[in-house]
Amino acid sequence: MRYIENLSVGARISVRKIAQTLEVSEGTAYRAIKEAEAEGLVSTKERTGTVRVESRERHQFDRLTFDEVVHIVDGVTLGGAAGLHKTLNKFVIGAMQLEAMMRYVEPGNLLIVGNRSQAHLYALEQGAGVLITGGFQASPEARELADRLELPMIGSSYDTFTVATLINRAIHDRLIKKKIILVQDIIRTDTDVHYLKGTDTVQEMQELVARTGHTRYPVVDDYHRPIGILTTKDVLGAQPADPVESHMKRNPLTVHVQTSVASASHLMVWESIQLLPVVSDHKKMLGVISRSDVLKAMQFIQTQPQYGESFEDLIWAGFEKVRDKNGKVLFRGTITAQMTNHVGMASESVLTTLMNQAALRMVKEHRRGDLILDSSSNYFLMPIPLDSVVEVRPVIIELSRRFGKIEVELELGGVRMAKSMFTARLMD
Repeated sequence: MRYIENLSVGARISVRKIAQTLEVSEGTAYRAIKEAEAEGLVSTKERTGTVRVESRERHQFDRLTFDEVVHIVDGVTLGGAAGLHKTLNKFVIGAMQLEAMMRYVEPGNLLIVGNRSQAHLYALEQGAGVLITGGFQASPEARELADRLELPMIGSSYDTFTVATLINRAIHDRLIKKKIILVQDIIRTDTDVHYLKGTDTVQEMQELVARTGHTRYPVVDDYHRPIGILTTKDVLGAQPADPVESHMKRNPLTVHVQTSVASASHLMVWESIQLLPVVSDHKKMLGVISRSDVLKAMQFIQTQPQYGESFEDLIWAGFEKVRDKNGKVLFRGTITAQMTNHVGMASESVLTTLMNQAALRMVKEHRRGDLILDSSSNYFLMPIPLDSVVEVRPVIIELSRRFGKIEVELELGGVRMAKSMFTARLMD
């Protein structure tokens, strides 16, 4: 793995080459390549083989690789397949004369254009990739140039407008994902993690506690797979020579690197866990996450400067927080056409989302942190027509350090139209 990590981006690798270079078995080399592929260090392309690629930066959500563009537009690679791993920084639509187009095409761009051979050649010479729309083919000269420069030429049967729309939508979806932090973004890797083996003794564990100051450790087997969790409470009264595997909690819960932090936080709160081992596809331990790591990540989500709008964001966008004459908080907004069902009344699922969001914001008025919804009971008393101005009134029934109960009423003109009761756990 270290050998693969140190390879330059674009370097081709194979099982046989690694086995010969490092003098290991081909089985070991194969497992290393598969592990590297799972971690995003290499990628296997048709007709190209396995190549070292850039480690994807989670903060560059508005960037796409040429290979991803091929899949987005249902395209085919016409040339320059060796450069599919490269990242494009902008796409340009070639709906102009070649002389005018020259001012806009730069290295790292993707030129979207039809069957204009001179434009294809010019874009490649400038260091840009080419996406040919309308099902047209590239000239042999352009294919040869693309292969030599390792700049992809992509063909798609869609028209230019459809292709641009598909790419724009893909970037928008990534911006939405910007607020979905994964475990891989907060994981503490092996360099920061202290762990024990099942054959280690209680005395060795106590020495580790004295050296690191930590109170809980994952226990791994000879294959570096987590088999238990050991805390200082578990070894109270134990003999120094006892193996730690005789005192650890077996079969620990684990999460994958691609698990969302929100899912991990739910698991930790529900099971009252302070430390979670993070594993790869092969169950090998890659690191750990702690409860404090998760809390910091959930707080960071709220501070991200911009992201695409999800359906939940769009539903809530038209509502504002106000106070009634008694000083109580409520949220007021209009039922728009997008919020209605097939009969033109407010959709029950939309109303549930509105009441859910009102409950979440009401709790944040009193406490920092996030809610993990346990259950809700919803009652829809009367249909709400289009263009109605409604008020959502949340009331906290009970709020402790770990649990909360919130009642929400949705009113139209002072008449109760829907009601919900939420029970939730608070991340603390």
